Amino acid sequence: MDKHFLTSLFSPGSIAVFAGQASDPESQTPQARALHRALTTQQYAGKLVFLDTHASGTLADLASVHADLAIIALPPSEVAAALELAGRIKCRSALVISSGIDAAQAAELHKMASRDGIYLLGPNCLGFQRPHLQLNASVAGPLGTPGPLALVSQSGALTSSILDWARKNAVGFSTVVSLGPNTAVDMAQVLDYLASDAKTHSIVVYLEGITNARRFMSALRAAANAKPVVVLKAGRKPASNHAALTHSGAIVGSDEVFDAALRRAGAVRVRSFVQLFSAAKCLASRYKPVGRRLAIITNGGGPGVLAADWVSEINLELGRLSPQAIEALKPALSPLATLSDLVDVSEEAGPEHYRAAIEAASQASQIDGILVIYSPKVDMDGDAIASAIAGFNRQVNKPLLTCWMGDASVGDARKILNDAAIPTFRTPEAAVGAFGNIASFYQNQLLLQQTPPPLSELSRPDVEGARLLIESVLAERRKVLTEMESKALLAAFHIPVTKTILARSPNEAMMIATQLGFPVALKIDSPDVSHKSDVQGVALNVMNAMGVRDVYLEMIQNVKRLQPDAKINGVTVQNMSNQTRGREVCVGLVTDDPFGPVITFGAGGTMIELINDRAMELPPLNQFLARRLIERSRVADTLGAWRGARAADVESLEQILLRVSEMVCELPQLREMDINPIIVDESGALAVDARIIIDNAAPSVRHYNHLAILPYPSQHEQVFPMAGGGEYVVRPIHPDDALMLQAFVRGLSPESRYFRFVSSMQELPATMLSRFTLIDYDREMALVALHASTSLDEHGQSQQTTRVVGVSRYITNPDRASCEFSLVVADDFKGQGLGSRLMLSIMDFAREKGLTEIEGLVLANNANMLKLMRGLGFQVKAFPEDPDFKLVTHQLQLS
Repeated sequence: MDKHFLTSLFSPGSIAVFAGQASDPESQTPQARALHRALTTQQYAGKLVFLDTHASGTLADLASVHADLAIIALPPSEVAAALELAGRIKCRSALVISSGIDAAQAAELHKMASRDGIYLLGPNCLGFQRPHLQLNASVAGPLGTPGPLALVSQSGALTSSILDWARKNAVGFSTVVSLGPNTAVDMAQVLDYLASDAKTHSIVVYLEGITNARRFMSALRAAANAKPVVVLKAGRKPASNHAALTHSGAIVGSDEVFDAALRRAGAVRVRSFVQLFSAAKCLASRYKPVGRRLAIITNGGGPGVLAADWVSEINLELGRLSPQAIEALKPALSPLATLSDLVDVSEEAGPEHYRAAIEAASQASQIDGILVIYSPKVDMDGDAIASAIAGFNRQVNKPLLTCWMGDASVGDARKILNDAAIPTFRTPEAAVGAFGNIASFYQNQLLLQQTPPPLSELSRPDVEGARLLIESVLAERRKVLTEMESKALLAAFHIPVTKTILARSPNEAMMIATQLGFPVALKIDSPDVSHKSDVQGVALNVMNAMGVRDVYLEMIQNVKRLQPDAKINGVTVQNMSNQTRGREVCVGLVTDDPFGPVITFGAGGTMIELINDRAMELPPLNQFLARRLIERSRVADTLGAWRGARAADVESLEQILLRVSEMVCELPQLREMDINPIIVDESGALAVDARIIIDNAAPSVRHYNHLAILPYPSQHEQVFPMAGGGEYVVRPIHPDDALMLQAFVRGLSPESRYFRFVSSMQELPATMLSRFTLIDYDREMALVALHASTSLDEHGQSQQTTRVVGVSRYITNPDRASCEFSLVVADDFKGQGLGSRLMLSIMDFAREKGLTEIEGLVLANNANMLKLMRGLGFQVKAFPEDPDFKLVTHQLQLS
């Protein structure tokens, strides 16, 4: 049960091939002929049998054939029959290499595969390669060289091109998968497999579209948490959307949302085919960058300056040697070398000079990566320098990239570097850009680690009042909230808004303005007016009652003239903000297909579409994510002390973003929103205007089903009494629990560790620890039991220590109807009812997710666990695949 469900597809022990009669190539499809060559060119490590769907024979003959994987390369009319045979010989997976199968026929094949429990890759795909197994189950070209890089592509042509490029650039692959447009095994499932594949150290993805955002984000987050993932996405569309009813909706396109999604998933995006190759070169090396500071070692000032310029252009930092390191390095270099910013080893530099400079940079803690540039010089041996670097490569503990400039004279040097798995580029800009793309992986990992709850630690909002307001508007068959309604909704979530009162006549407006105090602002109130300024529906700094009356009448006339069909409720009156040195910003919401709601932040005011300053993030947010969102906007540069104005209160903006995140999580009816402008200065932030668009939400039994990233389920924290006195807390696991979880595992007895992990390991490896604590709450759940104890420190002061004393966990199976569980309790807490409570709680979670069965494997000699399972109503059965285990199962009927 520890094997991934796609093991039978990508690591089959035996394969049955349906590709027509090899003895009669003329009867085969072109794909079948190419597949036959691909499979037989090298010696596949497993068992390979070729079957003919037209051959005579009895069912008994067929029953003697067993295979993990069926590969089908037949005309479209014969594919279904072959898939039927694959089911009869108990294949767990199938690959259909074909072309010309339409969506309807593909859907029928999916139904057949699902009925027989077969995982189907295809139809209309080029297949896959597993070089370390000597398995080329594809028509994408010769088998790639074995290596640590996985490629998943939704384009067959691009798959073939990358394989062809890789052969000349010494890039090897663990897995190559070409996904067709109608495949049943999709991108999310392949990423899920690669995340746990030991042969895969990094992943490159070419993406044209996704069908299910939640599943894609879940798989991508799991993969990027385990290893670097780089994505090239095609199909970027123009950002403007003229159908949008808010500024935010008008200037945000799906491509920017995709950027935000990838950042939050911890992956890195590249924007061109060339950058994808550059990233592949870096990922195929053994380094993982941990920062953005790149040192440049060069034998020519011009190329070094070009590289330094590009470092600044793409927001990297130039890595510099310390004064002490410079003094230590000087004796080893030519007197002409300069080391203050660039490490210019001079035109006289030979192999020993380059090696000395690289060694100094590799030992400098303030440098994260090294770029070595060589430009050909008279009487200098570039090949010898390349060989020296190649031999030194294994001693360098940080990313090392090279740029051998020129062409005719440097071909052999580039081959030497490629063979040593050192990424090499033709231009300084390309090399710097490659480091920048991979360095982004580190930054995005910080975003990946954030799992905020749906509600912040701020005072609780009036969620029910907000829902009632939305329901009343929808009951009137309206989707656009008035300014008054929009501000009421914001106020329900404690977002500070200007006091606003609706006037329905000039006299009423004068009385309201007099009570509020001058100066005042007047704005048209109409659900049909998207942008008030466009119809002369805004007047600011009105100083007296006479002015209020005149402006009211003129405003109504202007709106009727410019937008005759608009329904006018009246004119709102509000105080002018007294924030004289305030900055105008905008917080917005857009709804993307397929990623759902996205929160935006940027410059505000009437020109925001022209300025087009918009950073965005997927909800839910916490303070770390809110601050990063603000920092990514261009308007962030004006929030500090600026032209005589004091620094703005950025924390108040963070709180507004957290409040908007709460709104998005709790109100699935929200579609678009503009809080514009928000005026912020040193005293705080104030929302001056707002416009909100709503619509009916799709019915769902699952809370937060409208979000691409599920929030941390903080509402499920519970306190239970202990049998011997005291209490413990049971709550979902959180990434911050990693240290406590490691201490828990170290503290287990050898027997308890073996019963849980079937291993004698003393502690969790770093990748497993990360995998166990950063989880996707949609596909799995882990509950920790926490116990707090009080003791005296060395100074006699009382201190409280919290430790993990038990963990229960389930992971949803591929059928999405059942799940597999695990359970372990600290040895000194056994016998106190902790195991039963953790199991009952994890079963409740599984029921809430709609799962119908929970199962697990228990070692046959683990008598206490088997006793607990029987006491909880589990059925205990033999496990046919391994007599050392028992299979325990329980039906999760809803009560």
